[in-house]
Amino acid sequence: MQITTSTFGTWQGQDVIKYTMENDNGVQVSVLNLAALLQAYAVPTKDGGHKNLVLSSDTVAGFMDNGLCLNKSIGRVANRIGGGHFFIDGKEYQVEQNEGNNNIHGGSHGFKDQIWDAATDQVDDQLQVIFTKTFTEEMDTFPGTENARIVYTLHKDNSLTIDFFASSDQPTLFNPTNHTYWNISDDDTIENVKLTLNSKHHLAVNEGKIPTGEKLVNEGTPYDFATATRMGDALAQMKAQTAESGFDDYFVVEPSNTLDHMPVAIMNDPATGREVKIYSDRNAMIMYTANGLDNDVKDLDHPAQPWLAMALEGQTLPDAINNPAFGDTVLRPGKPQHYQLQYVVKF
Repeated sequence: MQITTSTFGTWQGQDVIKYTMENDNGVQVSVLNLAALLQAYAVPTKDGGHKNLVLSSDTVAGFMDNGLCLNKSIGRVANRIGGGHFFIDGKEYQVEQNEGNNNIHGGSHGFKDQIWDAATDQVDDQLQVIFTKTFTEEMDTFPGTENARIVYTLHKDNSLTIDFFASSDQPTLFNPTNHTYWNISDDDTIENVKLTLNSKHHLAVNEGKIPTGEKLVNEGTPYDFATATRMGDALAQMKAQTAESGFDDYFVVEPSNTLDHMPVAIMNDPATGREVKIYSDRNAMIMYTANGLDNDVKDLDHPAQPWLAMALEGQTLPDAINNPAFGDTVLRPGKPQHYQLQYVVKF
């Protein structure tokens, strides 16, 4: 087992460093101090090579010169806050409106737009890269000073965990995620990948993708992934029925706090036998299938086209601060928070 480092490029005059963890089975996980992002999750192939299970790039531009949020850590708050407006304990707050009237993915100076401090560690048979960063109201417009820590851990069983930690000196928000795009197949799209979601409902949204509060039944619709469903079949239905020609949707899932629970999502590729099980301790899985992506997007490791990969983002339901029934995303002084995503692979 080993961790190696290399210079990946520069961003706003700062060095971007790549950290590659490799376990004794030849599984390689590479992360960048830029956006604390997942650059590669590569598993051995039968021909002696490696297959990167995530859409990626070999350049800084590939991650930063488009709106994909490609494989980035997202925070302080993932997805959207309606109007960028909310109350905590009766006090009113207004944060940056960086998507129309709404705040999305922590604003334009959130987790995804920063160089993070980094350290490495090996604990027993686990390899770790630890990213830390302090966010102030002057940086990202969210209240309070938030100390964030993101830990990537590669285990000897080839699984990967991403742990998100935060503390704050005053009440603020914390609902992070990882915006990784997956394509576990050897194809240029995800159409032959099968997906299962531990979900019975998805959220109704308004024209700005803000939840209305209503939960819609999945059964009997293209949103039904209760059993393994070929993505191409579901996407064909969405293309026929929606203007977006794919998924950009909020699924209500049953949290899986440990591996003893059912995963929130399972991806399976029948052609190769590869499988990824996703575990999350929160109640939402956001799915985006790269709809409408075209060759104007450069520097990806696959030709840019619709449905080339799917982002699956475990988090608390979007705009929860304005919908109390969705969950509590308030981070309070003296009460640090910890969330975890876990990926279990078979290859």
